[in-house]
Amino acid sequence: MEPLAWVAVIVFAVAIIAVITNVVDSTVAALVGVVVMIWAGVMSDVDAFGLVDWNVMAILVSVWIIASYFGKTGVPSWLSVQALKLSGGRPGLLVIILSVLAGVISMFVDNVVVILMMAPVALPLARALRMPVTPLVLMIGFAANFMGSALLLGDLPPQMLHSVAGAEFMDFFWQHGRPSSFPLLMVTFAVTLAAMYAYGFRGYGRQAVDLDALGIETRIPNKLFASVVVCWFLLTVVGMAFRQVLGVKLGFIALTGAISLVLLLEVLGERVKAPEFEKVLEELDWRAILFYIALFALVGGLEKMHVLDMLAAWLKPVFKESYALGATVMYWVTVPIVGIVEHDAYILTFLHTIKGLEADGVPPWPLWWMLLWSGTLGSNLTVAGAPALYAALNICQREEKRKVSLREFLAWSVPFTLVASGVCYVLGMLVWVLPYGK
Repeated sequence: MEPLAWVAVIVFAVAIIAVITNVVDSTVAALVGVVVMIWAGVMSDVDAFGLVDWNVMAILVSVWIIASYFGKTGVPSWLSVQALKLSGGRPGLLVIILSVLAGVISMFVDNVVVILMMAPVALPLARALRMPVTPLVLMIGFAANFMGSALLLGDLPPQMLHSVAGAEFMDFFWQHGRPSSFPLLMVTFAVTLAAMYAYGFRGYGRQAVDLDALGIETRIPNKLFASVVVCWFLLTVVGMAFRQVLGVKLGFIALTGAISLVLLLEVLGERVKAPEFEKVLEELDWRAILFYIALFALVGGLEKMHVLDMLAAWLKPVFKESYALGATVMYWVTVPIVGIVEHDAYILTFLHTIKGLEADGVPPWPLWWMLLWSGTLGSNLTVAGAPALYAALNICQREEKRKVSLREFLAWSVPFTLVASGVCYVLGMLVWVLPYGK
């Protein structure tokens, strides 16, 4: 490699190690890495700006704005109360229902936001049913992190797949004549929840619950506000599903949905009693947004120096010799790595690497899907892999006023991750990899 390519690799590695070890703030580490690459001549400041996929950033910010309003509608609290009623006072069944609810919402809303919406409501439910808080909140965290890759909207990795590979909204349901992310992850999710129910929740007995004593809102306080937000969210999703017909970028559709919702709420004024837009903006995780911007630039620096092309050339013989073996090795190497490495950076790097294999006749789509799934499911292994689990763990420790040990966390995360990864691997191989195998 040329000297500048080595500089790019070293700076990228140091920045990612700093992110993993949390020696300094992850956003600061990523931004410093970009600045160093620019001053070292790996790329210009204009290059760094152009390497960021602003379409993806528009999707992310716009969906977060709509999700912030959704969290204030009272719908999550109302749904949780309905889950309690549906469970009939059976704690184990409540855990599964709330996990399903968190998983479904996370297909449209960032997983950290889902946890911050769901966990505060789940806490009084856990107390009412006399069950430990930690397993319940962790299951909500696992589920939210799990299903974020089922559709295009919920998490950054599927949005990066759209950026690198051109995956459209409907491709997550059916692509190239076969089921893709949504159906395969739904089957995996169902099997995993059944296994976790048998593993840790089957023995809880039924409890009588007084809904009035829960101390949470059992009804939607402002139905007009809730109806407007939910309808606008659904319209935005429909618009994104028909992106190719509309002929504009997904980010523009999402931004149109967010801006028009804000405008509508401002016009309706006191009739909907919506939170002020300034407060909604304050609640956005701007640190995360800056981190993702820097991440695109860092990986772009590697791509500009053709480092990822070299990595693809090194991997090519493996996939040429045995496509199924190469996919298997990639999948099972990814699962533990993303358990200790921030999975967004890993997935973005290898999405570009796989793209480099396409020119040599290696079918990319099965590998892209297997990378997306293993990179998402494996990140449930530890809090280092996914920020959503860090948020869930903090809520557990604050509620129970004690430190949740690594051993206790792993007692739940390891079986969840192994079952989910194993089931998804079998489905992915049967549906995607083996038909392309040589």
